[in-house]
Amino acid sequence: MKQSGRSGCPINLTLEQLGDRWSLIVIRDVMFGNRRSYGELLANSQEGIASNILADRLKRLTAAGLLSRRDDPSHRQKGVYSLTEASIQLVPLLAHMGAWGRRHTRPSRELSVRAEILEKGGPALWDAFMDELRHLHLGAARPARSVLNELQAAYLKATRVRSKV
Repeated sequence: MKQSGRSGCPINLTLEQLGDRWSLIVIRDVMFGNRRSYGELLANSQEGIASNILADRLKRLTAAGLLSRRDDPSHRQKGVYSLTEASIQLVPLLAHMGAWGRRHTRPSRELSVRAEILEKGGPALWDAFMDELRHLHLGAARPARSVLNELQAAYLKATRVRSKV
């Protein structure tokens, strides 16, 4: 593989792929929110990503091999985005980032509940989640456990608790 970027340092090269403000947020939303289209990503962005920034990040992430795009069978001008194996392997990194954020920032309870579950579940849970993502995005066999459903249920429970307060 030809080296590109400012240096061959793996941390630098990773940051050149993922180190801007939005790339990991887009991957997070595809991964944890199962948002697969431009419209879903734009409409459900909690951080308020601008439409031109989202379009640019989707192009960049696709060109970098972190997302794949296929035509939406229901509308030829729309695309369906999927995680690639490379982005699925970011699960441990995102789990560590969430754990760090829970300890060193002031996250909301409802938005940190998934990070807490991933931290407590550790590598075994991350592997199960990656297996499920491989099923959803790459067509692998369906695993017995749905970590995505567990994470979503915990998030919904946390949002219901918050709305009652």
